[in-house]
Amino acid sequence: MTSKEIRDLSPAEITTKLREIREQLLQLKLRKQTGQVEKTHELRTLRKDIARLETIANEKKAKAPKAA
Repeated sequence: MTSKEIRDLSPAEITTKLREIREQLLQLKLRKQTGQVEKTHELRTLRKDIARLETIANEKKAKAPKAA
């Protein structure tokens, strides 16, 4: 997910997407522990997506009081 796509989302959608990706990361970590993961690079990709989502969510949260 690119930062441009994330910026187009509403704060509620960002929160939902963040929850979904965290769940995916948890499932992938559990599968990795049992040796069932072939694409280990997905762990890194999911962590970066979480960081992007949180960064943009914090930016939007910081801008909201100034605009109101």
